[in-house]
Amino acid sequence: SLCNFTGHPEAIAEGSQKVDEMLKQVQNDKYVSETHRKNLFPYSPITLFTSKKAAFTLAEVLITLAIIGIVAAMTIPTLVANYQTRAWSTSASVFERKLEEALRQMNTQQVLAGYKSTADFVNALGKYFKINKVCNNNELTSCFTDKITWEVWDIEKDTDSDTIDIATIKTAADLGQEDWNSETVGVQFANGTTGIIAYNPDCRQEPFSNQFTGTSCISLIYDTDGLKKPNSFNKDIRGINSFLHSCVFKIDKTCFSAPFKAMESLSSTDCEKLKDDLGIKECSSPRDYWGGAVRTCGGINKMATDSQIRALAEAIYGTTIKELGRVEGLDMKEEIVDAIGLKNKYSFTILSNEFAIEYTHPLCRSFSPGYTYQCNTTRQGEGYYFFCVTN
Repeated sequence: SLCNFTGHPEAIAEGSQKVDEMLKQVQNDKYVSETHRKNLFPYSPITLFTSKKAAFTLAEVLITLAIIGIVAAMTIPTLVANYQTRAWSTSASVFERKLEEALRQMNTQQVLAGYKSTADFVNALGKYFKINKVCNNNELTSCFTDKITWEVWDIEKDTDSDTIDIATIKTAADLGQEDWNSETVGVQFANGTTGIIAYNPDCRQEPFSNQFTGTSCISLIYDTDGLKKPNSFNKDIRGINSFLHSCVFKIDKTCFSAPFKAMESLSSTDCEKLKDDLGIKECSSPRDYWGGAVRTCGGINKMATDSQIRALAEAIYGTTIKELGRVEGLDMKEEIVDAIGLKNKYSFTILSNEFAIEYTHPLCRSFSPGYTYQCNTTRQGEGYYFFCVTN
């Protein structure tokens, strides 16, 4: 009891019991605040209760930080590199799409062909694709980096690298277009992309064709990062219809260019005129994208064979591939796919210079994560990749 009572002993005992019961009820009442309860019962078991708090030792903290540092050092460079690669590829895709749109507009409005010099063409292009600066043939490095490098990947050896001085790229021939007889011009586009471009004076326009892209009218190398480094092919620097990087990878000592995409068709008329020079036996379709690939390479013998493409598949998947059908359960080596210029391609198909059905269905090979197979397509098939022999 907390109080002293005087009076009848039984009344005192009964009153004391009731007070104790009331105090216990108040103490356990959930509506009484913790602070108020402690003020009422400063020496209750609740206020006397203490708990021991858990804590990490200094050694445990240091070990944890060391592990985090090691994991970060191992993963962050890869994450940054992957992010940068995706950024370059995204920039390249956006730039090429906008350039194609500009060339299509010029084609539709019949202002794509007929220029005597690259400078005249660039001046017209600027009305459809904004250009901030143009540098003449003697001042290319005012618009573009002074040197570029690229890696040469060999399925039998380690990679090697090469360097070229931009100031030496004076003519279209220096970009691999020996028949154009035109000079190069440096450009800085409004979106920050820089480039070296040459124009084909024999460019033809097809104003009523929705399939025409106009990329056969130009040869271009461009830098998605402007003047920033690393200035390396298949990284920040890419090419359109350009053979400047003449040896991107080797198979059995044969050099191949970076991949091209079959976007320009060979008309029936042009096929008949060029078939002897290109080695084409018969002309097939009025929109012959396979023939356009042969023309880009400079002849059927300058295009990758089915056996060479299969050798490439064996290197990419790290196994022998003999079956003509679908081969599954394979792991694709992304570093090789990147090295040959097919960055961030989830799946792709490469055209061959050989035929499954004579003169109409070229052989090809499909590449995907986990499997590959030999295929065939029609000469009207658009958008497939192909490689050109450069030695």
